[in-house]
Amino acid sequence: MSYAVIKTGGKQYRVEQGDVLRVELLNVEEGATVNFDQVLMHGAGESVIVGAPLVDGATVSATVRKHGRGDKIRIIKFRRRKHYKRQQGHRQHFTEIEITGINA
Repeated sequence: MSYAVIKTGGKQYRVEQGDVLRVELLNVEEGATVNFDQVLMHGAGESVIVGAPLVDGATVSATVRKHGRGDKIRIIKFRRRKHYKRQQGHRQHFTEIEITGINA
């Protein structure tokens, strides 16, 4: 089984064909195909190709399954006995993709 390490949204992901993962929000419609050309590494069995910094000509294709928002996280700043308390919430947007092919 071949795998690749791609970079999107400032993060790196190790992906194989058929994987479903959540990445930072992409400006693409649901059901559309996305090609990731920032492939940092490709491996198949014992052979591993490491880019410097990218692997030339390698792409990873994926299908957008859905867009959404993650669970709410609570940010609380608190100082005891000082009458200081700040609360804030945040929900991160994401795009769920399914890897359909790895071309090295």
